Amino acid sequence: MSRKKKILIGVAIVLIGGAVVGANLYFKKDKGLPVTTEAIRSRDLEAVVSASGKIQPKRLVQISADTPGRVVNLAVNEGDRVKVGQFLLQIDPKSLRTRVDSNAASLQAAEQSLDQMRQSIETAKVQLQQAQQNLARQQDLWRQQLTTREALDKVVNDVRAAESNVQEREKQIKPQESRIAQERAVLESARYDLSKVRIESPIDGIVTRRNIQEGETAVVGTMNNAGTVLLTLADMAVIQAEVEVDETNVPNVQIRQIAKITIDAIPDRSFKGHVTEIGNSPIQSTTTGQVAAGTQATNFKVVVVLDEPVPEVRPGFTCTADITTATRKNVVSVPIPAVAVRELVYDANGQVVRQPRTDKKRRPTVEPVASAEELKPGQTRKESEGVFVVRDAKAEFLPIKMGVAGDKYFEVLSGLKNGDEVITGPYNSVRGMTDGDAVKVDNAKKR
Repeated sequence: MSRKKKILIGVAIVLIGGAVVGANLYFKKDKGLPVTTEAIRSRDLEAVVSASGKIQPKRLVQISADTPGRVVNLAVNEGDRVKVGQFLLQIDPKSLRTRVDSNAASLQAAEQSLDQMRQSIETAKVQLQQAQQNLARQQDLWRQQLTTREALDKVVNDVRAAESNVQEREKQIKPQESRIAQERAVLESARYDLSKVRIESPIDGIVTRRNIQEGETAVVGTMNNAGTVLLTLADMAVIQAEVEVDETNVPNVQIRQIAKITIDAIPDRSFKGHVTEIGNSPIQSTTTGQVAAGTQATNFKVVVVLDEPVPEVRPGFTCTADITTATRKNVVSVPIPAVAVRELVYDANGQVVRQPRTDKKRRPTVEPVASAEELKPGQTRKESEGVFVVRDAKAEFLPIKMGVAGDKYFEVLSGLKNGDEVITGPYNSVRGMTDGDAVKVDNAKKR
């Protein structure tokens, strides 16, 4: 082969190779933004409000001292189970017992004094009777002119004196009876105070806290000074989760809604419950210091009673309640990552106004957003929720109306139907996508 032919063959090979490489590059070049899609279909949805809080007994009793004194007998420890009427602790009763004895002696003395008064009244009545008999005899003698006027007057005066004496002694009875009633009330009060030094359990439950030791002094609370809480008893027969629900979710929570409670201390298990109480006022923050306006979250207390027993549960366990606020059966649903918010222009009939647009990199398409100067009479601009669907390798934004929010899907009330392919990712692509962008569906990388 001649040198000239070899050169020509080499040139041809290079040209053919370049053409092949160019063709490969041409066919491999990106035709649009890679996206993942999902077909719309019907599902069962549950709207759930999640909130964290603490496990608490429905009935919690704090035992405080009604009478000050030193604790001389302490019969329970934290964690002990107690029954109604079971002895818990004893406060030194010496001073109170002395007061009871003193009041009892005063009452006895008052009752004896009353008995003496009643006897003196009987004696005065006997004396009055004798004086009246003497008066009758003197009057008979006076009629027979056998006595003097002086003797008759003396007997009359004796009768009057005896009557006055009886009335005076009878008047002393009522004050003495009132004194006895007062002494009896004081004695009953002292006995009641003495009975309070022996403290018994008012409920069946568990001793969850003991704040006193034997030998320490219990202090009674006053207006400006809280008293000593000696023991805390919890009735764990009915337990509840007290959770804090955000103000945006509280309107969706209703009494008797079903909830699922998970307890951090009891992993891998959940317990059924239902809502029994919803706070009407926000929870007051106990955080000290100044909080910038608008930065503090507003939460409301919601109580969920557990419908099944929880083994080895204790007050104060951290828990999470998932409250089912709504359920939907077989409804059209869209993945949450597919939903975006865009500004759209609507005409007077509520229809989206789409304006043609062209640019050098895209073929003529539509632009959903118009500038303020381009709005025509009757048109309005507002933010709308919607999704991007694939139409002829282009992303088209469709406004939708959504219902309840499930765990991974939104209910679609209007705007989509089963079978529509909506763009679900990547996340950044969906957030930055505009109507008419060229897209390339690549579900192979979808996870």
